[in-house]
Amino acid sequence: MRPGSGSFTEFLAGAEPHLLPGRAGAQPAGAAPAVPHGTTIVALTCEQGVVVAGDRRATMGNIIAQRDIEKVFVADSHSAIGIAGTAGLAVEMVRLFRLELEHYEKIEGVRLSLDGKANRLATMIRGNLGMAMQGLAVVPLFAGVEEDPEVDPVKRGPGGGRIFSYDVAGGKYEEHDYYAVGSGSTFARSALKKRYNAAADLPGAVRTAVEALYDAADDDSATGGPDLTRRIFPVVVAITAQGAVRWSDDEVGVVAEAVVAGRMVNPGG
Repeated sequence: MRPGSGSFTEFLAGAEPHLLPGRAGAQPAGAAPAVPHGTTIVALTCEQGVVVAGDRRATMGNIIAQRDIEKVFVADSHSAIGIAGTAGLAVEMVRLFRLELEHYEKIEGVRLSLDGKANRLATMIRGNLGMAMQGLAVVPLFAGVEEDPEVDPVKRGPGGGRIFSYDVAGGKYEEHDYYAVGSGSTFARSALKKRYNAAADLPGAVRTAVEALYDAADDDSATGGPDLTRRIFPVVVAITAQGAVRWSDDEVGVVAEAVVAGRMVNPGG
């Protein structure tokens, strides 16, 4: 054990490396197993901060593996992460990332900057490159509120919100205004391009996110739309200067029902 490291991942790699995501055992070359995959995640900035939302469907080939999987999580007090890709590995990575942020804060006595959190996540994705090359990729979308007043205001949203996307090799890219990842991302980004309003308040941004997920589900079979019969709605996390809050299913349900009612009149939105 090496005391003093602010990185829980480094500590785990030295003490119990087999517990790291993707280290349980290599797969034979070219034999990507059939495992559930998560799909569409969207994020957009607004007047008060940034909103991250994801649908609830996981698919395994042409089968719906799970209807109510959660793919958007509060990472720490002022950030959130959404995951697309191999569901099992992605959920493990989110758990490790949350521990990483908590461990750093306890060891160093300060909170990582938003850039620092985004860089830590990039390092973890890079560590999964071997599994990604075998078809088990994880592609997260990370967002949070930047509290540092020295950060270029062009990079920050009107409420201090910032969004980061990644590739499977751990490349980190800062996005402006809005972004989406996953199989329905093309359709979600097209919807966000038309609906995004930087001056929107938080409820308006949540409505835009749910509309974008609806459009993605309309054209992508791997993305699930609002399920009014089973009361399964997108997971929404709103991050403001006051902190990251996961909206309750009842709160998101009201928005989803309004979106569906609107599409009954105008199916194209």
